[in-house]
Amino acid sequence: MGAVGADLRGSLAESAACAEGAEGLDQELTGSWGREPGSTPDRAEAMAPPPPPAASTPLLHGEFGSYPARGPRFALTLTSQALHIQRLRPKPEARPRGGLVPLAEVSGCCTLRSCSPSDPGAYVCIYTYPQGRRGGRRRATRTFRVDGAATYEENRAEAQRWASALTCLLRGLPLPGDGEITPDLLPRPARLLLLVNPFGGRGLAWQWCKNHVLPMISEAGLSFNLIQTERQNHARELVQGLSLGGWDGIVTVSGDGLLYEVLNGLLDRPDWQEAVKVPVGILPCGSGNALAGAVNQRGGFAPCLGLDLLLNCTLLLCRGGGHPLDLLSVTLASGSRCFSFLSVAWGFVSDVDIHSERFRALGSARFTLGTVLGLATLHTYRGRLSYLPACAEPASPTSASGLPRAKSELTLAPDPAPPVAHSPLHRSVSDLPLPLPQPALASPGSPEPLPILSLNGGGPELAGDWGGAGDAPLSPDPLLPSPPGSPKAALLSPITEGPPEVPASPGPPPPPPTPVAPEAECKWGPPDHLLPPLGSPLPPDWVTLEGDFVLMLAISPSHLGADLVAAPHARFDDGLVHLIWVRSGISRAMLLRLFLAMEHGSHFSLGCPQLGYATARAFRLEPLTPRGVLTVDGEQVEYGPLQAQIHPGLGTLLTGPPGSCRQGP
Repeated sequence: MGAVGADLRGSLAESAACAEGAEGLDQELTGSWGREPGSTPDRAEAMAPPPPPAASTPLLHGEFGSYPARGPRFALTLTSQALHIQRLRPKPEARPRGGLVPLAEVSGCCTLRSCSPSDPGAYVCIYTYPQGRRGGRRRATRTFRVDGAATYEENRAEAQRWASALTCLLRGLPLPGDGEITPDLLPRPARLLLLVNPFGGRGLAWQWCKNHVLPMISEAGLSFNLIQTERQNHARELVQGLSLGGWDGIVTVSGDGLLYEVLNGLLDRPDWQEAVKVPVGILPCGSGNALAGAVNQRGGFAPCLGLDLLLNCTLLLCRGGGHPLDLLSVTLASGSRCFSFLSVAWGFVSDVDIHSERFRALGSARFTLGTVLGLATLHTYRGRLSYLPACAEPASPTSASGLPRAKSELTLAPDPAPPVAHSPLHRSVSDLPLPLPQPALASPGSPEPLPILSLNGGGPELAGDWGGAGDAPLSPDPLLPSPPGSPKAALLSPITEGPPEVPASPGPPPPPPTPVAPEAECKWGPPDHLLPPLGSPLPPDWVTLEGDFVLMLAISPSHLGADLVAAPHARFDDGLVHLIWVRSGISRAMLLRLFLAMEHGSHFSLGCPQLGYATARAFRLEPLTPRGVLTVDGEQVEYGPLQAQIHPGLGTLLTGPPGSCRQGP
């Protein structure tokens, strides 16, 4: 232990620069999975936890061996933000390569034991996803041998102490001040319902889910059932008839469209007040991943696309934690109502979204191609936009320099972005034969053995038929209880109707949807007390704009796409709808510049006179041209007048902890 000395203190001081400014443990995570801030704690949680330690304060420290046993020995120090690793023997290193493992890159951990009965050591395996030099993540594992005691039972208790402490830090649970850290501190594994659209994006959703998502959430010890959706509105029908008591969250593995179905299904239940409290999450496997981009930014990760975005969001999901989510109630011309978590669009944005459906096989590149084609045939639309201004100014003091101030409008430009059961329920996969070894679906109480760690790349390869030469392979600790996520437990899950089926091959993507998707009216949900009946006069405190527009966008979170920051200072729970419009007269070159600058959230600093912005609590849009396209969360709805009201914090979004240190190159 004493061999660490000044070198370890120097390593801690160096790594503390990354964690400096961190807010400690995320307070909204304290307690259980997905609990909203301010909710009532249970009896165990009512005990006042000790104050969170500083980011660089050592919580645990010890000397460990490695696997295989002939490897070096290490000194490990665990802080609230990272695991610090220093090689001691055979050659000490003050700053070894890979010596700092940020907890933001850890999905989970487990305890293992040797298959050799004569080995008294216990083992701790940590699953990590570090970023490479080019930015992409790759799975890696670190396995350490606990051998400070003479008996296996004593070493096992120490291994479980480290695994429990690390898991508590990952989940945002407070550690006891007396240092007594045992597995009893950990709550039961969270139970998640995963809904996968196998045709999401370029048809890679199922493959990515199978190869990346399922192993990661299994490493985190989460229990789950998985269902593949088979048609439009399948997810909506499923959650409308689902018994929600057995689930701690509903997670969609697709683009934004599947989450739109889930939220509207929850709000179209007679018990919508309770149903909408079920936390929802999104793992991006579609072409439109706007909400995932906002979650990724909140988690402190650098902007990214594709598989990197999926891995980042899955890491955040593994750590749990919910955040209030504003929802927008949208009333359409026919009187039907739907709920939006993302945006309402008219004009250029909705045209690109719908007309690019024929390029869905290109994934997110479809929007780039659609934008180019839209610029070539730029249209303007005459309409009327009215809104109820927000009582408070935007989140950051703003300047409107370079933007017009008409008699009937006040345009505000935010500062640049900070750096940064009706149908049968089947295809339930938690007890299905997958192209994954079955133990990979277990919880932390019974983690998978190391031979499975080669899944998803980067793990050590161990012989499965050990013949006695060299170190014995490792296996899950047999003394731990049966895993709640095992097939036996899965048979008691709320979703096990009908015999399990092997998921069909995704095959070619389906043909593009019809131009106008049928809307399903929400009969329930909260009343829109700020909105007069559609078509009736508006109250005098509303602001009205009329003229020719290129686009109108009403957005709730910050992102319009995974790499498009439309409203830089928007937050999931700011209680505002952010209105952005572009009037006619803008050149194609300037419009293109706006969208290019939107990648960094700096489009408001270009000084474009046709660009307008306001924050509101409700709005009404009245198209005055006979033809056009309206979308809600990327889904085409009936064309005509519509109005909407924001409902602050109506839903709960699984976001993981907020980022305390910006990552990336």
